[in-house]
Amino acid sequence: MAKIGGSRHLKRLAAPWFWPIFRKEYKWTIKPSSGPHPIDRCIPLLIIVRDVLGYAKTAREAKHIIYSGKVLVDGVVRRDYKFPVGLMDVVAIPEVDLYVRFIPYPSRHLWFIKIPKDEANLKIVRIENKVTVKGGHIQLNLLDGRNILIHVKDPAHPVEAANFSTLDSLLIEIPSQQIIQHIKLNIGKLAMVIDGKNVGRIGKIVNIDVRPGLKRRKSIVMLEDMQGHKFQTILDYIMVVGEEKPLITLMS
Repeated sequence: MAKIGGSRHLKRLAAPWFWPIFRKEYKWTIKPSSGPHPIDRCIPLLIIVRDVLGYAKTAREAKHIIYSGKVLVDGVVRRDYKFPVGLMDVVAIPEVDLYVRFIPYPSRHLWFIKIPKDEANLKIVRIENKVTVKGGHIQLNLLDGRNILIHVKDPAHPVEAANFSTLDSLLIEIPSQQIIQHIKLNIGKLAMVIDGKNVGRIGKIVNIDVRPGLKRRKSIVMLEDMQGHKFQTILDYIMVVGEEKPLITLMS
């Protein structure tokens, strides 16, 4: 892929390959704003409204819809047509009763599925890091750029946050970020592949091979899908999504 960082503009030929745009029809396309997702793991809101969902024929029409405050991302009205929409984000247009979630998708890397209205305020996020902040409280840094603060009564013994580990997942309510359920990364849990050649596949974790000298995120993970087929990826490429079945709709 061509270099796409630095400039305020983005040529269509250099855009991420999974964007559903015509590469040679025009020279330029929308470059996402700085935000919760990197440029190669997101789709700008205008392209979603126009090219993905088909609710506008032109960029001008799409901008009008967005500027009018009709589009919500994770429960928040977004008027920036360059806003980056990425993994597990929920895009809603209540006026037409449309609610979709963007998930890892085989062959497309990132695509949407329709979800029921009562799931539009739910989202699964992965814990990327855990740090201690002022007052001894614990801050969880999440995959989509969010931060959730876990209040600790006794900083010397932070029992409230001891159970949270990196690469665990949280089911949260959006936009309040209230934690509904904590999903530990363990053998037997259901996980979704979010990157690599197996992107979009869902399976139970059969084994985690932590090899000496390698970072934990590079550990080899064996998964088994619903048909009994086993496949491998690395720990950094999976997100735990439930026990026997996903906690939210992840398949069309």
